[in-house]
Amino acid sequence: MENDVVVQAYILIQTEVGKAADVAAQIAEVQGVTLAEDVTGPYDVIVRAEARNVDELGKLVVARVQNVPGITRTLTCPVVHI
Repeated sequence: MENDVVVQAYILIQTEVGKAADVAAQIAEVQGVTLAEDVTGPYDVIVRAEARNVDELGKLVVARVQNVPGITRTLTCPVVHI
């Protein structure tokens, strides 16, 4: 993404059983996603995403990420610099 990125977030995703690898592969192709990996633990996929502002981040999550088949729940964690 360009230098005007100001909002970054991790998106923690739970998927249907056996769908983590497919979900991670599909999400990795979404514009604004910089990393998507399937993992073990309470979440099945962890995504790193970036956008120009909070509204665009919300649209990315709701319109693009949550529409990927196989996702049952998402939790978005914006990155803060303290």
